[in-house]
Amino acid sequence: MANPLRGEVVKLYKSLLFLGREYPKGANYFRDRLKTAFMKNRDETDPEKIKQLIARGEFVIKELEALYYLRKYRALKKRYYETNE
Repeated sequence: MANPLRGEVVKLYKSLLFLGREYPKGANYFRDRLKTAFMKNRDETDPEKIKQLIARGEFVIKELEALYYLRKYRALKKRYYETNE
């Protein structure tokens, strides 16, 4: 892996690992999937391809954050508002 991008990849991995602690299916499930995804692309040397993979990882971070906010919103809504069912 190219040295300038290595730091970005490690930072992305750590961020995803941190976010995975609250994953609905469990932290172990998320960690295993994350490790598999990173190991699959560990031999990539093309800087452009690495940048694309980093961008995809950042997109996943945004999606996870949205998932967590939605879950918290639903919990609060359920707690404080009556349902008319």
